[in-house]
Order: sequence, then C-alpha cells, then structure tokens
Amino acid sequence: MIAPQFQTLALPGNSYSTASNLLDRVDGWRQEATRKLQQSQRGEKGQFLTPSSVASLMAGMFEFNRPDISLLDAGAGIGSLLAAVVCELCQRPNKPRSLHVTAYEIDLILIEYLKQTLELCSIECQHFGISFTCEVRAIDFIQDSADMLQPNLFTQPVKREFTHAIINPPYAKIDAKSQARTLLRSIGLETSNLYAGFTVAAAHLLKPNGELVSITPRSFCNGLYFRDFRKVFLQMMALRQVHIFESRQLPFRDDAVLQETIIVRATKQIEQPDTVLITSSSSAGDDLVLSHQLPYTALINPQDSEQFIRILPDSVSQKVVEQMAQFTCTIEELGLTVSTGKVVDFRVRCDLRLKPENGTVPLIYPAHFSAGGVEYPTATRKHQALAVTEKTAALLVPNEHYVLSKRFSSKEEKKRIVAVVWDATKINSSSVGFENHLNYFHQQGRGLDLTLARGLAVYLNSSLVDAFFRLFNGHTQVNATDLRTLKYPNVEQLLLLGSEIGDIFPTQRELDRLVETQLLNPTNPLENSPMTIKNRIDESLEILAALGFPKGQLNERSALTLLALLDLKPKDAWESAKSPLLGITPIMEFMEQQYGKKYAPNTRETVRRQTVHLFLDAGLIVVNPDSPERPANSPKTAYQIEESALELLRTYDTSDWDKNVRAYLLYLKGENLLQAYSKNENICESE
Repeated sequence: MIAPQFQTLALPGNSYSTASNLLDRVDGWRQEATRKLQQSQRGEKGQFLTPSSVASLMAGMFEFNRPDISLLDAGAGIGSLLAAVVCELCQRPNKPRSLHVTAYEIDLILIEYLKQTLELCSIECQHFGISFTCEVRAIDFIQDSADMLQPNLFTQPVKREFTHAIINPPYAKIDAKSQARTLLRSIGLETSNLYAGFTVAAAHLLKPNGELVSITPRSFCNGLYFRDFRKVFLQMMALRQVHIFESRQLPFRDDAVLQETIIVRATKQIEQPDTVLITSSSSAGDDLVLSHQLPYTALINPQDSEQFIRILPDSVSQKVVEQMAQFTCTIEELGLTVSTGKVVDFRVRCDLRLKPENGTVPLIYPAHFSAGGVEYPTATRKHQALAVTEKTAALLVPNEHYVLSKRFSSKEEKKRIVAVVWDATKINSSSVGFENHLNYFHQQGRGLDLTLARGLAVYLNSSLVDAFFRLFNGHTQVNATDLRTLKYPNVEQLLLLGSEIGDIFPTQRELDRLVETQLLNPTNPLENSPMTIKNRIDESLEILAALGFPKGQLNERSALTLLALLDLKPKDAWESAKSPLLGITPIMEFMEQQYGKKYAPNTRETVRRQTVHLFLDAGLIVVNPDSPERPANSPKTAYQIEESALELLRTYDTSDWDKNVRAYLLYLKGENLLQAYSKNENICESE
C-alpha cells in the first residue's frame, strides 16, 4: 500500500536481473503507461515520461561521492530516472553503502508502475550489496515542499534534505491565481511554469553541496518570464555541467516534444566554479559527445542584471559571441521599431480575398517570402488580398519599404531568422497588410530607406546572427521581443551593406562574405571565422544528401568526417580536395584544429562505427589501401576517400556538379564509370 504520506514499500524477492534488463523492462512500462494516459491529460499536466537513454545520460552526470545517498525524484512517473540511477550506482567501482529514494507521484496509473520499478531497483541493489529503502509520496510536491520550507501553526512537518535530486519536472503553465503560484511565492519564487517551480523546490531541499540533475526546456536560460527563476536558482546553486541536444525532437520523440531541452547538473553552493563543462550530442543515445570547458563568467556574465545563461558548446560558439559583441546598437538607437503583423486573418474573414481586385490591398504572409524579397502574388491557397474597409484600415501600413521576418520556423529549418525586403516600388498600392505570422521593421509606422532596409536584411540573414540566435533561444519562434533585444551594426554600417545589394539578393555565401569583409574584419578576414565554418559544414551536408545518405546520417559528425578525409579546411576550394590516409584519431584531431569541434577521446569508436563504417558501406571511402592485408581492427587502420568519389567532390559548386552526381550514382549501381558519365550526358541533352 502507498499511504498519503511516507510509506516504505515491502519488496518481494524477485529473481535478479541485469542492469540492462532492468532499464529495458522499465522503458517498456514507460511506453505502456504512455498509451494508457489520455493525451489531453498528459498535455494539461505536462507529463512527458523519460526514455531510458535520456535517464541513463542524466544518471551518469552525478559524482556520487558519498557513502550514503538520499535521492529525491519529484514527479517520478514510472521511475525511469530512479532505475537509471540504480544501474549507474551498481556499475561504478566505488559503490555507496546505502541508497534511500523518495519519489513523488500523484497519478494513480503511474504509481502502479512506479511500485514495480522500485521492486526491481531493490533487487539490483541487493545483488551489489547496497542497502536500499524507498518512500513514495502520493501528494503534490509543490504543496509538500512549501509546507516543509515554510511551516506554520497548522503544518509542522519535518524538513527532509537530500544529497541528490534527479528530476524531469512537468512542463505545464501555472495560472496566476492558482494555489501552486501562491505556494511558490511563499518560498520566494514568482514563475508561470511548473517546471521552474519544481526545480527551485528541489534545490531548496538539497543538503549543502548536494547535486541536482534536471532535464527541462531551454527557455529558462533567457527572457523576462524566467528572470526571477534564474535569480533564485543561481543564488542557491552553481552550474557544473550543461548538456544540449542537436535535435529538438530526439530526446522525447515518442511524445512529439518540439521544445529544445537541456540537461543541467548543479551543486548547492554559493561559490562558483572557474569553468562549466558544456557537452552536446545529436541524441541521448549518441556516444559521440562534443565537450567544451567554458569559463563560468562566459556562461553567466556577472555584469548581466538579467543573468542570461549563454550556453557555448565549442570554441566556434565563443567566436560567434565575440564577433557579435562588435555590434552595440539597439534597435531604438537605429531609430527603428519592430512589430508583429497586425492582420489576424480569421478575425477579418469576411474581408479576405483570394486574389487582388479593386478595393483591396496586398496581404503578405511568410509564404510570399522568396530569395530575399517578396513574390506577390504567388501560388498559395492563402487569401492574398484584404478588402479596405473601416474595420481593416487600422490594420494597414503605408506601402513603403520594410524588412519582414518570419515569426515561426519549421521543425528543423536551416535558419531561425529569415528576413526579406518589402520593396514598395514593385507593388502598385497605397497600403499593405502584414499578416500576424511575420514581424516587420519600421520607423514609427512608416517605411525605411531602401538601402537601409537591404543592409538590415543582409545582417539578419547572416550565418553569424543565425548562430548567435540559436545559441541563446531554445524555441523556434522569432518574436518581435527577440528582435528588439538583438544588437545591430550602426546606421552607417547598415547603409554600407545595403549599398552592395541590387535587385538580386545575394546567396548565403555572398551575404556572409559581405558581413565578414564590410563589418567584422575589413582588412584581415579571419582564417576560420564562424560563418565560414558553418557554411563549409552545410556544404558537406548538402553533398552527403545529394549522394543519397539517409537522414539519420546527415549530421555534423558525418560532415566533419568527410571534410577531414578530404583535408579540406574552411576556406579551401573544393577543387583542392585531397585524399590523405587517416586513422580515426587524426580525423578527430582535424575536427578540433580546423573546425573547433572537440569530441571526448572515448568517442573514437562511435566515429568509426556510426560514420566511417557507413561511408565504407556506401563506397565513399576505402580501408587500408596502402596495406590491404592489414586487419580492419588494427590500431594502424587508415581510411582514404575513394578515387572516383574524390574526382566527383572536386566538382562541387561548379556547373558540372549535378550531372556528375547523377553519373556517379549510376556508377555505384554497377555501371562502368565512363559509360555512366556518357549515359548521363545523353540524358542531360534530351532534357
């Protein structure tokens, strides 16, 4: 039985099962429980159960340097995190003497699974000589922690303190008049999100030097809504490690969670460490972990009153921040304002028109964005015109020059900030309507100088701004507030950029070159600038996609491996690609030295297994061409780009690239290479 308060479970003597079996069984229960929970209820309560791969990653972050561990899991669900901690402790050489678990959960469906998980945890600990006890509290964690932290005449509970806490808190909003909001105020926190409340409450319940590992949305790192949370949390806790994921979807892919999530390890102490370990991976199960020691003052600037948390996963990211620091103008200092489009189409449904006609003005959506400008009208099912009426007149702006930007990016879109120039000379209309899914830059409701607008669009579309925005914004929206907090070049610099732009907007590479040469380093461009590195990695990914590699293989690791095997530095021309003989260690050294990506030394096998072997299977590279009899598992094993692949890749970014790719793919299907090229020439001539 589980009582409303503490209850020690009576655990039966089930047969022993290995750690991997324990995690597999618990993860199976997680999937089963997820199917039983109502979708609407899960969203309302913020219930996203932790996959075993994520739980194991989190458990592995603890130091666990105490003989007796008291562990808190607030919002335990079925106990995935607890099971991962038990497996981690049992596999470490220095095992604790005892483990006491306190698990909070109020969902009756999940509690039944939680009981079974704790039974297996007890068996696992017993096998390894660890004394295991557990308590389940089937009451609200916020209520209980507030009672412990702020006792009154009616409640005098004993305050429980823990050496460790591991949490995947609920991601639900808190109403301003709710009891949870009132309780959190009583412990000194003003927040509108339940995950922030759980995190602060858990931190309060830790012993001095206690450890907390949590997985939450990244949104708390910046923004006004979480300012109070950052202040309260960082006064108690010192960040030790932050882990980020390249993909927003993978950590909770079963639940379609699209928020960017991060894992944080912090210790309860006032003194801050000199550095914080920043790690990143494509997913929780990816063994290839990018590792970077970041100065604490670079993570949280002591002069920053907002206490924004700036997560910089590598040295290239630090360069991004350094370069962006050269721009100091606020949008107000430019004399500009940015606003959200005024037209909410469903509110003016009667005034919408499919096509332009007499008495209407253009209605511009993100769907009209095209190559740095606006294509109007365009092929879309959206209504493209708005009737001018007394009701709609207030929603319009004069038909003058503006810069428009998308408010929302798609799930894995290449760029977060997508900006275009609205050139008033191309549309014969006195006014224009901007739909609510875009932002527009203006001067007190009027348009911009066209040259200034072009320069501003170039800056916003630069890889530098995109990289900067991604570092500090964990959501896919680009709201007007985000654009207001961004820093900009001064007016003269923007006009200088704009003067380089004609009617045809530059390509990404040309655009980045303009920002680099005109604004950042006009006399001495950096050899390995962040924009050059990003563009080269994107080019490598484009090549792998053209060669038919599956989506799961199209990641930064694969791109960098290909570049290493071609000995291609960020500014080298593709036609200069080479074919050195490289082992795994030199490949990883090239990634760090040329592209600033330092992977942990123990991830060499992951590079070999998950990238190099797939390149071998695809015929892109060969193994040990200098000594075919050398065993594949020899420490001297080396890889080299295949000869015909090298010739192909040297033609990237030329007019011959597309036809050469088609011919190469025919060659891979078994055709003679010369015949394949000849056949492709004939196909091209007949098209």
